[in-house]
Amino acid sequence: MRLAVFDCDGTLVDGQAPICNSMETAFASAGLPAPERHAIRRIVGLSLPQAVRLLAPEAEEERRRHAVEAYKEAFRACRLDGTLEEPLFDGIAEAIAGLAGRGWTLGVATGKSDRGLTSCLATHGLAERFVTLQTADRHPSKPHPAMLEAALAEAGALADDAVMIGDTTFDMEMARAAGVRAVGVAWGYHSEDELREAGAALVASHPAELEDLLP
Repeated sequence: MRLAVFDCDGTLVDGQAPICNSMETAFASAGLPAPERHAIRRIVGLSLPQAVRLLAPEAEEERRRHAVEAYKEAFRACRLDGTLEEPLFDGIAEAIAGLAGRGWTLGVATGKSDRGLTSCLATHGLAERFVTLQTADRHPSKPHPAMLEAALAEAGALADDAVMIGDTTFDMEMARAAGVRAVGVAWGYHSEDELREAGAALVASHPAELEDLLP
């Protein structure tokens, strides 16, 4: 059993536009100054409450809670009105198919909600590719290892036979905490240098490289 667990936003899909738009709407609703978009992209991958806390460290807890709920509403509205855009990165679908064809069992560990991840995978026809889906609804935020530990248990894999594939230092740190090999991707929201410093054993510059890096 070889298990490859993918992050979602910044690794499978480019979700920065709806994330940034929803965060700006949420902060306005909570009466907080909008964070810079660069700062928003930096926290992609964390659970929503932790992300808001980092973006508004001086805000009152009540305002942060308001922002969290407003973000959920704004993101849900995008999904319902058909304006939500989370395109797959070029080559990701082929990389997933290639790894599955070579015997890798696949999973996802993401800061998205259950609903958000299910919708995203269904939109791209990928839902059947993954045997384990771990989200922020049921686990502490990355880099806590709970998501990966649950993925290993659900898939019946050992940590030594698993990899975590992600675009942020949170993914790399989570992998290290779970005793899983960390593989970074350079097309997401954190730099290659940051990924290596956080523990990435390998960094792919394009999805097509994943098959070569994971023989």
